[in-house]
Amino acid sequence: MSASRTLRLNAADNVLVALETIEAGTELEGGLKAINRTPRGHKLATKAIPAGEAILKFGQIIGFASEAIPAGGWVHEHNVVMKDFTRDYAFGKDYIPTKFVEKPATFQGYKRANGKVGTRNYIGILTSVNCSASVATFIAKEIERSGILAQYPNVDGVIPLVHGGGCALDIKGEGYEVLKRTQWGYATNPNMGAVLMVGLGCEGFQISRWKDAYNIQESDTFRSMTIQEVGGTKKTVMKGVEAIHEMLPGVNKAVRTTQPASELVLALQCGGSDGYSGITANPALGAAADLLVQHGGTAILSETPEIYGAEHLLTRRAASRAVGEKLVARIRWWEDYTARNKMEMNNNPSPGNKLGGLTTILEKSLGAAAKGGNTALTAVYEYAEPVTEKGFVFMDTPGYDPVGVTGQVAGGANVLCFTTGRGSAYGCKPTPSIKLATNSFIYTQMLDDMDINCGDILEGVSIEAKGREIFEHVLRVASGEPSKSETFGYGDAEFVPWTIGATM
Repeated sequence: MSASRTLRLNAADNVLVALETIEAGTELEGGLKAINRTPRGHKLATKAIPAGEAILKFGQIIGFASEAIPAGGWVHEHNVVMKDFTRDYAFGKDYIPTKFVEKPATFQGYKRANGKVGTRNYIGILTSVNCSASVATFIAKEIERSGILAQYPNVDGVIPLVHGGGCALDIKGEGYEVLKRTQWGYATNPNMGAVLMVGLGCEGFQISRWKDAYNIQESDTFRSMTIQEVGGTKKTVMKGVEAIHEMLPGVNKAVRTTQPASELVLALQCGGSDGYSGITANPALGAAADLLVQHGGTAILSETPEIYGAEHLLTRRAASRAVGEKLVARIRWWEDYTARNKMEMNNNPSPGNKLGGLTTILEKSLGAAAKGGNTALTAVYEYAEPVTEKGFVFMDTPGYDPVGVTGQVAGGANVLCFTTGRGSAYGCKPTPSIKLATNSFIYTQMLDDMDINCGDILEGVSIEAKGREIFEHVLRVASGEPSKSETFGYGDAEFVPWTIGATM
């Protein structure tokens, strides 16, 4: 890119991005002088901006001046406000069919009986309700304490995926349906070799009803039990341990074989974003997503509140008007959802995002949407729905990272890339999480947590080259190379299904 102290992202922009902290009085290119101290990642006005005028970054509106801003002035939440404005959805106007590569890349994965391919081989302990969470954890601890997993080298581990819901909810409502889809999605994620479902017995989310809904039968790879029926905590733990002992030999038979990259379902996620996110890591991840799509794979963009204000850039790439309109319908649902809960869409970005230079949700969204690359949008899914379409797709999720990723994994994601500028510490069993630093400072500061540094894009590395690096890293991790978060053992506590509706 540029060795300059500032960066203009689009010729139409009336702001520059500070690539390092700039002190008041500093002379900048073009005769501009900094009026205020401007932190790195933040914005300076390129010219005098009258009150009420649109602030442009990436060539798009990110807000409006709440007061007159002098040339060289620091542009942030003290002088920028959100206002609604008309967006041209132009459904499918920029749609371009994907050009696939002649020789797709491959990775070493676990081919399952249903044809799906996993990148990991776990036994999961799911819970129908929070009341069975401790028992699920006790079972996993007993397995770990026994040392038996050493006898089964092809099993990556036994993970208790517990949550805080499952009862005191409307069993005919939206929240129940979301939990039902999420549990089914995890049970059938190709990174799961087998699943044990543990309940209490009297909860609203009944295991028997869930099994009937999906025609689930007890088998060598699926078992279920409730504490009340088995006879209490101790007996349930013993029975659960016994069930896993019986599952282990079969799960261990899975072996990695050469599989096409078309079997990869990549979750695209960002957290702890900063002013560099939309400049470095997010567009680089978008380039990697484009490569995966060209190799026949699938990339899932999510976090609906974090594409708000940038959704028109996605609808233009929709494969059909119906796909674009479904995305807009989810945006309208969120506007209603936040209004009902006495919130507003601009409650996001977070305080940390703002310290990193992001002023409004419009600015954050433009950067976040860059993770989706440039290929056609082929489908839009509701939270935790099975992703069946190949190519670049969108799933409606909250912007809160653990909840968003939980939906993507339930949808079938078998690998995850997570960009961060402030430094998110995150992992997600059963799906390996690859963390991409947006700037060299946070990469060095949190070296043990970060897998790839995208900050060198500011030093001249191209978006395309970094995208290729990310794509190749994804193939290695999908083949079994542990990500940084996996070396720490992250992922047991990051299962967070979306809770919608009242808790009764």
